[in-house]
Amino acid sequence: MIINFSVQNFGPIKTKQTLSFEATNNQELEEYYIIEPIKGIRLLKLALIYGANASGKSTLLQALDFLRDIIIKPLSKKTDLLEYEPFLFDSKSVQENTGFNIDFISNSNKRYSYEVELNKKAIIKEVLRSYNPNKAIVYERETDIQNQVTKIKIGSKIKLKMGAIPALETSTLWNNTVLGGFLKTNIEFNELRDVADWFRANLKPVINPMSNLYVYVSERIEKNIIVKENIIQFLQKADFMIEDWIVNSEEKDIDDKMIELLSKTTDISDDKLEKIKANKKIIGKSISFMHNINNDSYSLSYELESAGTRRYYQLSGILDLLIRRSNIFSIDEIDSSLHPDLFEHFIKTFLANSKKSQLIATTHYREFLMNRDLFRNDAIWLTEKQADGGTDLYSLADFDSTVIRNTSSVYNAYKIGKLGAKPNLGDYYINLNDDGKENN
Repeated sequence: MIINFSVQNFGPIKTKQTLSFEATNNQELEEYYIIEPIKGIRLLKLALIYGANASGKSTLLQALDFLRDIIIKPLSKKTDLLEYEPFLFDSKSVQENTGFNIDFISNSNKRYSYEVELNKKAIIKEVLRSYNPNKAIVYERETDIQNQVTKIKIGSKIKLKMGAIPALETSTLWNNTVLGGFLKTNIEFNELRDVADWFRANLKPVINPMSNLYVYVSERIEKNIIVKENIIQFLQKADFMIEDWIVNSEEKDIDDKMIELLSKTTDISDDKLEKIKANKKIIGKSISFMHNINNDSYSLSYELESAGTRRYYQLSGILDLLIRRSNIFSIDEIDSSLHPDLFEHFIKTFLANSKKSQLIATTHYREFLMNRDLFRNDAIWLTEKQADGGTDLYSLADFDSTVIRNTSSVYNAYKIGKLGAKPNLGDYYINLNDDGKENN
């Protein structure tokens, strides 16, 4: 679980911004919002982020996604560039390094702190610390920029077999993290395996409004990673009148281009991919939902369902993974295609049933803030675009009682601009330029 996450000089985020899951001493909605994975560490399940368009909400999720990728998807050539942009509205920031820091608790219930500093060409510095219970260095890394070589120093409490450090340095290209280099190395290093496993298995890729999770969810239902009966229950409680679905299979011809796309975008096994290459055929699967209308059953293909039904089928799969497993999902514009009541229902279901997962989500649905029984101040975050174009991230808990009281309407305060994080719009009269040519 994430304790806190910081990023600096990434996209519109100029100065260091920190998203914290550490709960305040407030006891409100304790049983729904708070998890205590380690005694004395009270963490929030939910971080809901508000803000104007282009204020940096999505960038915060992208930054976490980028950090995940440089660990579990290390570049293969030292000439490859890291694909991101620093803060571009300041000539000084363009030349400076980008920094990330994440403090988290792994599956083995150990606490780690990971810091990395980089530019497009290389990982400049990197340090991993563990708490057992006191804070201690696992490794420190520095890069010899002139010679493009990685140097790794292991903490005094870490015991490794002879030759492990040179092997790790050899596999860690100057544009790879040490954790990424470890994934390419045949050495034993329990702490690195523990951390890399957490990034790979628990921290999930960001989901945006254009993400089509149909295949992701459907394949995991077929493999029983996601439980079908739970998805049906979620859909029924969402009032879609769906009682079941059937899977239709059809063999389809595919070309080399489609085979290449399959190999890059799915987790298909090598054996299955070789069989597809040999036969130039694939089994296409689709589902049809069974609706109960006035005690009669009707079948409707997935493609004919409403955008909201399709979206909620996909999000129901994510909900199942959040409730039954230990996962961290980031969802950009979570309310996209959902009725406001359904959005609230999703959040309530997650909070009431999850025991070891976290959800980070951006939204524009400010009416959620009308009901004090739904949220804690420390779970609500806001992004504000500063005069220099940079992002400022803060939570409702940062405001003192002169701005937000227990009896205050957070919704009204946000709506009138008292909390910031909303667009500064001009008037709606436009001085039109009528010099354009007419189309005949």
